[in-house]
Amino acid sequence: MAQHTGTMSDDMGLMQQNKTVRTVVVAGVLAAIQLALGITGIGFIPLPTGVNATILHIPAILAGVMEGWVAGLAVGGIFGLFSFIRSTTPLFSNPIIAFGPRLLIGVVAFLVYRALRPINEPLALAAAGVLGTLTNTVLVLSLAVLLTGPNGAPYLARDVAWSVALTNGVPEAIVGGIITLAVGLAVRGAGRMRRSTV
Repeated sequence: MAQHTGTMSDDMGLMQQNKTVRTVVVAGVLAAIQLALGITGIGFIPLPTGVNATILHIPAILAGVMEGWVAGLAVGGIFGLFSFIRSTTPLFSNPIIAFGPRLLIGVVAFLVYRALRPINEPLALAAAGVLGTLTNTVLVLSLAVLLTGPNGAPYLARDVAWSVALTNGVPEAIVGGIITLAVGLAVRGAGRMRRSTV
């Protein structure tokens, strides 16, 4: 019987002593996927509103759900580094905005998943995806309104931030919940299949 410590990896059916190695490998793979999504542009989904929703945060969510808060923190940090290095706007040239929210994506996803998993697995996965996404959106936009840019004015006006939250944040949260649910259930199913063949 699998030992439940609150992460998806507990259902993978692998030896406990391999957990650290597995965590590093899974986090590395998810970080590589994240970078590939950003560099190729695949991580941006055109919406009918004319703006692009991003899925670059989802690997950090999956890392938190699958391997725990440390993995989520690490992959989120790589997302922040990617944003900071490739920033084309003053907003993400600010390291507080580029890194701060991204470091918390996987941590929040892990905490939500661990809290709701005993109640219902699909609910826990979907909620982790939605709230992990909203962590990024809400914190980035809040910091953009509260902090000032090089010109001494806030990075974003409040009305602009609200507009971005509605046009980008809501679709991204929905997409985040759906993808996290789908991938999480697939990984759980693969873990059960592996155990049944051992």
